[in-house]
Amino acid sequence: MINPAKLEEIAKQISSNMPQGVKNLADTFEAKTKQAIQNKLAEMDFVSREEFDVQSQVLIRTREKLVELEAKVALLEQQLTSEQNKPAE
Repeated sequence: MINPAKLEEIAKQISSNMPQGVKNLADTFEAKTKQAIQNKLAEMDFVSREEFDVQSQVLIRTREKLVELEAKVALLEQQLTSEQNKPAE
């Protein structure tokens, strides 16, 4: 298995031996890439984890209420059907 510490050491050696112009170019590229990614993410319509969790709980409660209401409607329909099927007195 590759030793991460050894890889880090090799990367530092390579970085320290690079010409300054290449280092500046890499730093500029990294900064512009980060900025472009941040701009694109800001354009997207993301929600926070907290907001997602809140909405998930609202959805769970809504589904529970829907099940309750469906059961009530079924009971009322059953009662209505049984009353309609009673013989007239």
